[in-house]
Formats: sequence, structure tokens, C-alpha cells
Amino acid sequence: MTEPLSHVGPEGNARMVDVSGKPVTLRTARAAGQIRMARATLEAIQANALKKGDVLGVARVAGVMAAKRTAGLIPLCHPVPLDDLQVSLTPDPDLPGIRAEATARSTGRTGVEMEAIVAVTLALVTVYDMAKAADREMVIGEVRLVEKTGGQRGDYARG
Repeated sequence: MTEPLSHVGPEGNARMVDVSGKPVTLRTARAAGQIRMARATLEAIQANALKKGDVLGVARVAGVMAAKRTAGLIPLCHPVPLDDLQVSLTPDPDLPGIRAEATARSTGRTGVEMEAIVAVTLALVTVYDMAKAADREMVIGEVRLVEKTGGQRGDYARG
């Protein structure tokens, strides 16, 4: 059975969900994604040999900055005070490419899933931007929510 859409008002119009009656609780979310690239591109990133500089360092900062602006990017998304946002970027020679993960934490009335997903997405887009001169064939994919805790619907972990 599917749940009713919470962003649809009585007249069928899109609306922001009223969270004022929800309790303030600790909310966490973890998202992940990846970017595939040529092996030589991955090696250049790892050697910090690209002209634009420290690809992974800049991409981590981009992910944090993006998460802090999530409410301005997604219509009807609540501004969420982030207590913590961590972005990790891990080279994976088996892809070959980079695996990204973001963990968001907030004490509030609504979850931080979108902040974690936006952080991963923009971190990966930044990797693409910084390495595109070396490899325009890179592919960003598999961005997903991995787990979340807190809130009325309880915890979730991807199976």
C-alpha cells in the first residue's frame, strides 16, 4: 500500500509540508554514489596531477557547500540546520573511478536525506568538472539513499 503524497494539498496543488507539530529529534542520513572514469584519469586524480589541482579536496568542500544550500535548490524542501555533514571520496580502481558518500546529521523536525543526496551529487559533479579536460567520458551514477534514522517513519536501511 502506498502512502498519500504529503506535498499535495486538498486541491491537488504542490505545497510545503507543515512540520511544526513534529517533535525535534536527531535525524541522520547517509547517501552514496560514484563516478566512473578512465583508469588514467583516476591515476591523475590520485597523483594530484590535473591542472585544476586537488580534485578530491575541492569536491569534498563542494559537497558540504551544496548540502547547506539544499532548501534553495529543491522546491518545497525545508531549510534544515545541519549539525554535521561529512563527505568522503574514495578512489576505487575496480570501477575505475571515485565512490562518494555523505552523512548528514541534524536535530530538527524533518529529515536530512535530501542534504546527503545533494552533497553526494555535487561532490561527483565537481569531480567531473575538475577532470573533464582529461576525460569527457566520465559517468556519474547510482546516487542513492543508503540509510536514515529518526523521524515518524523510523529508521531505513537499503537492503
